[in-house]
Amino acid sequence: MSRRSKKKEKLRIIPLGGAGEVGKNMTAYEYGEDILVVDAGIMFPENDMLGIDYIIPDFQYLLDKPQRVKGILITHGHEDHIGAIHHVLQRIPAPVYATPLTRGLIEGKLARNGMANKAQLITIQAGDSFRVGAFLIETFHVSHSIPDAIGLGITSPSGLVVHMGDFKFDQTPVDGWPTDYAKLAEFGRRNVDLLLSDSTNAERPGWTPSEKVIESAFERVFAQARGRIIVATFASLISRVQQVADIALRFGRKMAFAGTSMVDNVKIARRLGYLKLPDALIVPLEQALNLPDHQVVIMCTGSQGEPSSIIGRLATGTNRQFDLKPGDTVVLSSHPIPGNEEAISRTINRLFRRGVEVIYDAIAPVHVSGHASQEEQKLLINLVRPRYFMPIHGELRQLKRHAALAVEVGIPPENVVVVENGQVVELMDGQVQLAERIPGGYVFVDGESIGEIDHGVVREREQLARGGIFLIDLNIDRYSGRLLHEPEIITRGFISPEDAERILPEVRKRITNLIHGGGLDNPKDIEAAVKSYLYNETRRRPLVLVTLTRT
Repeated sequence: MSRRSKKKEKLRIIPLGGAGEVGKNMTAYEYGEDILVVDAGIMFPENDMLGIDYIIPDFQYLLDKPQRVKGILITHGHEDHIGAIHHVLQRIPAPVYATPLTRGLIEGKLARNGMANKAQLITIQAGDSFRVGAFLIETFHVSHSIPDAIGLGITSPSGLVVHMGDFKFDQTPVDGWPTDYAKLAEFGRRNVDLLLSDSTNAERPGWTPSEKVIESAFERVFAQARGRIIVATFASLISRVQQVADIALRFGRKMAFAGTSMVDNVKIARRLGYLKLPDALIVPLEQALNLPDHQVVIMCTGSQGEPSSIIGRLATGTNRQFDLKPGDTVVLSSHPIPGNEEAISRTINRLFRRGVEVIYDAIAPVHVSGHASQEEQKLLINLVRPRYFMPIHGELRQLKRHAALAVEVGIPPENVVVVENGQVVELMDGQVQLAERIPGGYVFVDGESIGEIDHGVVREREQLARGGIFLIDLNIDRYSGRLLHEPEIITRGFISPEDAERILPEVRKRITNLIHGGGLDNPKDIEAAVKSYLYNETRRRPLVLVTLTRT
């Protein structure tokens, strides 16, 4: 028997990002004519997405109805939740609701993208209740690896949904503000129809360690280091900045920051009171570089091995402001984001080759996750006691594992909904069902290009990287159909000069014979013939392009 009377409208829940992947989190809630958007994040490109800066959600579904978007609610200030906000606001000028630190980080991002003072930002606090269109929003604090993170209770005439965002059940968080268990228990007494919960650590048994546990690991690093200490982490990992600062103070080191995003975020967090750093502790980077090495700790970006980051440039000796030197200790304080393992390993090896000591997660506990592990995920379900459960924020294997955990703690299998981006879920009369599927793929950002690079272009780049390029320029007499001069060939990344001396004359000869012998002058046919010959000779497949001019 339904716990609610018949409803005239359905609540439509539309995962636009973060369902079936790690990153670019974005979910739309639609009731009648009103739409609420939760988060607008980015995702790191995969290894084969050459030249792509980052990926944003495909929010095409919202673009023909921007006036119906009544608000964008951001759960916390990490890039996978706020990184696409300026792209969204350029097309959908809706008010943005965020807690003070999250708002400050969004303001900084908008300013860097030429949108300062062009968005309506509304400050909210954990524990606030307010209306956005047809939705009653109840916010509650959750512990994460950044202060001011919140979860959401979203009530519409169709029912109550709890949207967790990123969370962990840390009993001793750095900021002293644990997750609001009382509010979760209150939801459990109010007949929650659907719980959406973070699946990032669904494959990790047990409990996620507290942020406090890394303090002893950092103390050992500081006690043993004889030269400079360089700590790399995410620019938005404010709690890690505070921990390193506290230890630096105890060991008598001065602290400096490198990297625009790190400097900006620290400035915002200090101004808002989320970072408590004594003025005497902080020095400009230029001053730190002139202090004795044993008195310095530098915090910077690049813990994911990004080539353009501070650590990425230090590893290759191309950083402009300062370079590594023997005696330095580099600490990579983060877990690898899925897909980044290879880049991080390559960076670590390069750092070792430069003669520095490298401390990373595999050899010392210098990082703990900000996401709940299996026991916390099960505890959350037992606290909230939802009728239906929908795992979010994870790759498909993580969503499936989270679904299995929900069944273990008593959610009926038929009430567990595993979907990927674009699959619409509807809630009505206390019942959840699947609706239509909408586009929910990748939108690539490459410099100033947004969405103009598609999978075909990315595949071409991958082919270029694997096999190189083979360009053929032909000039044919329009009347006789004969070549006016022998084919011009340019090749890059395909064969060595020695092999070129053997292969290129044969390619020219074959093209000439094809054109003069059978009047073959279709560029596609010539491409096919050349590809076949090159593969037979080299067992490689370069990108072959033919340009043909008739004069």
